[in-house]
Amino acid sequence: MSFQDRFIQACLKQEIDTIPVWYMRQAGRYDPEYRKIKEKFTLLEICEQPELAAEVTMMPVKKLGVDAAILYSDIMNPVASIGIDFDIVKNIGPVIDNPIRSKEDVLKLKPIDVEKDLSHVIDTIKILDRELTKPLITFAGAPFTIASYIIEGRPSKNYIRTKELMYSEPEIWFMLMDKLGDMIITYLKAHFAAGANAIQLFDSWVGALAPKDFERFVLPTIERIFNELEDYDQPKIYFPGVSSGELLPSLTNLKVDVIGLDWRVSIEEGRNRLNHQYAVQGNLDPLVLTAPMPVIQDYAMEIIDQGIEQPGFIFNLGHGLFPEASIDKLKELTQFIHEYSHAAISKLQKGSGVR
Repeated sequence: MSFQDRFIQACLKQEIDTIPVWYMRQAGRYDPEYRKIKEKFTLLEICEQPELAAEVTMMPVKKLGVDAAILYSDIMNPVASIGIDFDIVKNIGPVIDNPIRSKEDVLKLKPIDVEKDLSHVIDTIKILDRELTKPLITFAGAPFTIASYIIEGRPSKNYIRTKELMYSEPEIWFMLMDKLGDMIITYLKAHFAAGANAIQLFDSWVGALAPKDFERFVLPTIERIFNELEDYDQPKIYFPGVSSGELLPSLTNLKVDVIGLDWRVSIEEGRNRLNHQYAVQGNLDPLVLTAPMPVIQDYAMEIIDQGIEQPGFIFNLGHGLFPEASIDKLKELTQFIHEYSHAAISKLQKGSGVR
């Protein structure tokens, strides 16, 4: 994959003539063709079949015209290799058979073995590296978000057990963070080796923490992960998830290229809180997609107008697509983003005397 690509160039804050767009969870249940596949196979069963997982990954690139593919996988996949037994249960999410509740539970966790346990993920990346004509983004779940599942035993709204362990048993907490950090570093290095063109670290639920707790209990591990990946040229994205606007000023030492923003903070304010150090990605509220198309376009225009004020902007949602989203609206929105941003950037360049 040439780095002369508008998604890659936007990640690196280079000048581009059209804003790139991709959508979190763009390979998923809003697509009727994907729903038919899900009638035969579970998410984990699809992940275990590299050819099928690659096909699902490529669907939105072909159907929507997005500028990057995101690997079809799940943030929980690597935890099976370290000794966590789980299943993805319909209408619930990850359910853990052996949740982490003690120091002994943490000590039992093994080092990840990507070659032995996750070869299907690596094979999927290799297929996509051969077949895609757009950049491939792969990903991992971040330590707090993974910890919240494996401690609570399932998705949680208040993270009581997670925060109880964090506040009451910090020694155990940091031991767990170290093990999850090691897992993520090894996993993402294997992705780069297999052909990933960019990686994103999803921290969907870390916005549940106060900034001082994030800085004490989580940020050191996030920094270690990206420090270990610094020598790889491929762009690196950190998405601190929903309700994370108050955490943005804490991120300015991260060795990343892009920070993802949710819809609660504007592109302009997000850049300000990040000291304008990074490219930014976001940040349409996914539920805006329930509105009529003119309303969706109005929201998109406001985001794009702020995004093009500086180099380094990728259009995305502030969180993942939901099953009821309209594939037709997504196609139209993608085309609109490309056309409107191209015209807006051209007008901006002419106004500033750029030729």
